[in-house]
Amino acid sequence: MWVSEKPKTLPRRQLPMEAGDGAIYTPVLPPEEQQVLDRLDFILSNFAELRQEVQELRSTLQCLAAEIVAEIKSHLEETQKVTRRRRFPFPRERSDSTGSSSIYFTASSGAANTDDGESEGGYTTANAESDYDRESEQESEEGEDEVSCETVRTARRDSLELVNEDDVHLIPDSSVEEGMGQLLQQADQLHNGDEQEKREGFQLLLNNKLVYADQKDFLWRLARAYSDMCEITEDAEEKKSYASDGKQEIEAALQKWDQSAEYHQWYAVLCGQLAEHESIQKRIQVGYVFKEHIDKAISLKPDDPKSYYLLGRWCYQVSHLGWLEKKTAAALFEAPPTATVQDALENFLRVEELSPGFSKAGRVYIAKCYRDLGNNSAALLWMNRASELPVNTKEDAESKKELEEMQLSWEE
Repeated sequence: MWVSEKPKTLPRRQLPMEAGDGAIYTPVLPPEEQQVLDRLDFILSNFAELRQEVQELRSTLQCLAAEIVAEIKSHLEETQKVTRRRRFPFPRERSDSTGSSSIYFTASSGAANTDDGESEGGYTTANAESDYDRESEQESEEGEDEVSCETVRTARRDSLELVNEDDVHLIPDSSVEEGMGQLLQQADQLHNGDEQEKREGFQLLLNNKLVYADQKDFLWRLARAYSDMCEITEDAEEKKSYASDGKQEIEAALQKWDQSAEYHQWYAVLCGQLAEHESIQKRIQVGYVFKEHIDKAISLKPDDPKSYYLLGRWCYQVSHLGWLEKKTAAALFEAPPTATVQDALENFLRVEELSPGFSKAGRVYIAKCYRDLGNNSAALLWMNRASELPVNTKEDAESKKELEEMQLSWEE
């Protein structure tokens, strides 16, 4: 006779005697399954808490973004109001020191000092002392933008991207030219000042980019300000960023104003500054671009000493290329760049002809060229002339050290 087996039942938990007949017996799970359930409960609890935190964070970020946009719009509106009420240039009392940044084949910087009151680009700069009375000075100073150099790197893109495009046209056309003329005078003045003034000039131009971005004489000055920032900044990544941003600014404008010597000049400078952080191959490629645009600048403005100074530096660097650079150039290009010390000397002498005492560094290079050519008497003459000029830029300071070393070796 077949007898069915009795079904197995799960073990039940023992409840205390006081529970009574109404107590419910629950099955006891194996330890492994109970552990899995406990972990699932823990995960679900944490997930719920995480979801709540994400919602709170999203709400906070939305509020923060709204505050940032409102603050930037408020700042730009105030800047435009200030521009409308400015009627006088911004007077500043300062010494008659001039300086510029320049980049050539291997990306070095240069200086400018003219006797006819013009800057290295050939434009007239603002007078060092104000011709206006104290009341006009107070009025202009009240409207001057507050400069925060620490926020330049982080805010210069965001402030341009978040602004409503309709705000660009708040200033009437009749006041644009007047305001821009005063702005450019101040920008030239700050460019020829010390490092802090260069920073102020850079921020000033950034603050007014939305208003004057389509003006020919504004954009190349903005590119020049990027070059200034690249020169005075110590951090390598920041240098590269300033050079790259400045190159992008002027590269687009160069297509529109191809017949402007200043655009070709500062495009070449920024290309050289950017190439300073590239490989040997890239630097050689940029050398061709640099030479092409400097030649174009000279053809458009043959009386600009800065262009000849830049070309002289390029020629000197090419004439002193090392073995590796020469081999690389020969392997990459059918016609490697060529220049001699004599070519460099002719360009530096042309600078002195157009603007005597253009820079201390320029005279030091004339002395070096004569020394390399074996004309010791002429080299000594230009060493003495270089000693007469003040130090206005970083390159002047470096040239002063070279000059002292040359004088020591001469005495020996």
